[in-house]
Amino acid sequence: MPATKIMLIRHAEKPSEDGKVNGVSATGAPDPEELIVRGWQRSGALVRFFAPRDGAFADRRLATPGAIFASGVAKHSNSRRPEHTVAELAAVLNLKLVLRYAKGDEKAMIADALAAEGPVLITWEHEAIPDIANRILGGNTRCPQKWPGSRFDLVWVLDRQAAAGAWSFAQVPQLLLSGDSEQPIAAE
Repeated sequence: MPATKIMLIRHAEKPSEDGKVNGVSATGAPDPEELIVRGWQRSGALVRFFAPRDGAFADRRLATPGAIFASGVAKHSNSRRPEHTVAELAAVLNLKLVLRYAKGDEKAMIADALAAEGPVLITWEHEAIPDIANRILGGNTRCPQKWPGSRFDLVWVLDRQAAAGAWSFAQVPQLLLSGDSEQPIAAE
């Protein structure tokens, strides 16, 4: 049975453009392609956000993923941020993280995600998330067309009621870290 729930998140926090906040590897070594400390904190918090111990989700529209996709390292992107945002969640759920698609391979990744069993979580770079949602929703009128560079704290939830039915769109705030916003991304 094809996927009926797809949840989209942006990778966790990244280094600042001005170089004042740097990325670090899991061992603490400086790395510009990695998450910043706050991003590692979000990565850890996402584990119980998507896999609550008591089964009680912060929002009823969320689900524990049965498959997790993250953009992989490739010639146009050396970032490990999408992978490391969800690696611990995949480990806790005993899932093999799908990393075979890189930035620019969204069409093939979507086809694979739509064929997956159970709820799907996709972690990607923010510029491509609206396009991913548009391809699943069947148009560009149901979700914001730009994901702001400052937002790391939302989940876009796409639900399909029947195997061939239309998809619905919702935004769920994570509210995991101090400063996370309750506000959805506004359509422009």
